[in-house]
Amino acid sequence: MKKTLYLIIFFSFAAFAQDAGSTGLSFLKFGFGARNIAMGDAGNALGTDVTTLFYNPAKLSISRDSEIMLMHNEWIQDVRSEVLGARTILFGLPVALGVNVTTISDIEIRTGPGAPDALFDANYFFGSLSTGFNLTDEISTGISLKYLYEGLFEDESNGWAADIGFFYETPVKGLAASLSVRNLGSMNKLRSEETKLPSELRAGASYSYNISESFGLITGAELLKYFESSAHANLGAELMYKNTFAVRGGYQSGFETRGFTAGVGLVWGSLRFDYAFLPFSLGIGNANLLSVQFNFN
Repeated sequence: MKKTLYLIIFFSFAAFAQDAGSTGLSFLKFGFGARNIAMGDAGNALGTDVTTLFYNPAKLSISRDSEIMLMHNEWIQDVRSEVLGARTILFGLPVALGVNVTTISDIEIRTGPGAPDALFDANYFFGSLSTGFNLTDEISTGISLKYLYEGLFEDESNGWAADIGFFYETPVKGLAASLSVRNLGSMNKLRSEETKLPSELRAGASYSYNISESFGLITGAELLKYFESSAHANLGAELMYKNTFAVRGGYQSGFETRGFTAGVGLVWGSLRFDYAFLPFSLGIGNANLLSVQFNFN
């Protein structure tokens, strides 16, 4: 029964992993903020708000606004995530808090054909604390510390990880470069083995300019390299009308079941509503993501 159970867990989890490789905790690969995800998940290059706590904490130093964002993620294979990000200024430094709760529902326990013997949920969690600060007028750095948890049936494990980031505003107006290394750490043993974290390197650049008084465009690209597996290119763009309505699109290379992304955004005063759509091939299904952000300043 135990062997069958863990095979079911493996295939259920691998079904939604973006790039299974030889690591676990694939929920750490999910992006944060429907805006970033609609733009090919190029958040290291294109993120500018509270979502940078997830992609590159160095970019928290760009703005001194206080913000909070909530995201609901309806992924494939009955995977759901609830994500919270908040940032403010404490003692002159930006400080950000991140929380992710991810659940895979109704995993079946079977010892033979027919109806399942029982059902259970797999649960994953991280809580993070981040900050960023300027090294020079053009260069900033940042760090995130994360507590991690996974619970599978009767087994539990926890661990710690860190993210490190750098951001550079180039002398060219509108052009910026970003670099981050994420998920450096380890987990305690889950029954008999430690789960490897999906450590990654992201390096990219963005360019923004005003097309006219009404329209603004931002484009970006980044290289995403998982330490234990392949490399990918994330490309994205956003066309904004009067800082009120945005249309977004992106592309992620090297994934077997996904590629193009799309979404829209609406700004209403201090509120921003974002939606992202990720179509999957091979009959896996589609993912829909919604996020709401409030700016206190």
